[in-house]
Amino acid sequence: MIIALILICTSILLIFHSYLLYPWFLSILPKKSNDWNNSLQKYSVAVMIAAYNEESVIEEKIMSVLNNLPKGVDLDIYVGSDASTDRTGEIVKHIGKIHSNVHLETFAGRTGKAAIINSLSKDKNHDIFILTDANVLFTSNTIIELLKPFQEPKVALVCANILKIPVGKSSFESLEKSYIERENRIKQMESDLWKIVIGAEGGCYAIRRNEYEDIPKNFFMDDFFMTMQVIEKRKYVIFQKNAICHEYIPSLAKEEFKRKTRISIGNFQNLYRFKNLLSPSRGAVSFAFMSHKVLRWHTPLFLLVMLLSSGYLCFYSLNLLPFFIVQFLLLFSPLFSVSKIPILSPLIHFYSMNIALFIGFILYLKGVRSSIWEPTSRMK
Repeated sequence: MIIALILICTSILLIFHSYLLYPWFLSILPKKSNDWNNSLQKYSVAVMIAAYNEESVIEEKIMSVLNNLPKGVDLDIYVGSDASTDRTGEIVKHIGKIHSNVHLETFAGRTGKAAIINSLSKDKNHDIFILTDANVLFTSNTIIELLKPFQEPKVALVCANILKIPVGKSSFESLEKSYIERENRIKQMESDLWKIVIGAEGGCYAIRRNEYEDIPKNFFMDDFFMTMQVIEKRKYVIFQKNAICHEYIPSLAKEEFKRKTRISIGNFQNLYRFKNLLSPSRGAVSFAFMSHKVLRWHTPLFLLVMLLSSGYLCFYSLNLLPFFIVQFLLLFSPLFSVSKIPILSPLIHFYSMNIALFIGFILYLKGVRSSIWEPTSRMK
């Protein structure tokens, strides 16, 4: 009985620390904002896009880059079409006839994002690589703001500030937007405090060419791998809040659930690869990695421990039965429409996210044989 109580209390404490205490701790520490010189150095830049059946967004994406190109920046755009069966390749070829700095590389069979990016990066002599998704649209300040922090030699990777745009007015979209905004605030504080960010968002980030490492075969989370291999080498990762781009939030919760399951697989792949960064000898890196990510990724296990422990304690005291029933109902709440229970929406969103994490963890344990992905529906 005592052990069950300890397990419940410990689980609650660890969840509380990751989601509430850690962000609060960051907020009270003295921070120094990074002010970068506006006189931009001359860089050559390669924008790389892995695309699979992106005909609905690829033209708008490429033009958002070309129309917002800063003066003095030598830039090429490389699109890797992962055996697309729609008009993606045709659209890119057409744009390439007009703009000679737009290039298409076609892959005959499904390859996966990691392999596409690795291939696009080969034999490129550009100073900076910008890795970005087909549905993330650049603004007038995206490129120039991504490049500014590279004035500091130890800066190896710069994260863009991807603002999420809801397609509709559902509770799910609102909750997802709020969650991402909160995550970005945490990343900004990590950047201002320690010049690290525990995981760039793959939709858009920039990295020095000489800091790029090939993404391991069958890895899902190329962005997290790239970020952590830089931190492992004790280089800086900066969150650049002024490097703004936009991405539409999928209006269907099941689309986001699929994406989060895929992310979860990549989370545990990276945890195994970078477990050495949890060593106390890495100081702030270890603390941030454990607090921001590792505990978050294990929250489904903490929730399961709480459920089983409280169920066990019900045999000793029926007073705990309501606690067990509430947990049990929340476990199945994502099966119902969030909009129908607005008061419980945040809890339902939380449980849905953690169920996706748990499924991803199970898939990781079963072994990952391919990183081929299906993009979420592109809707506006």
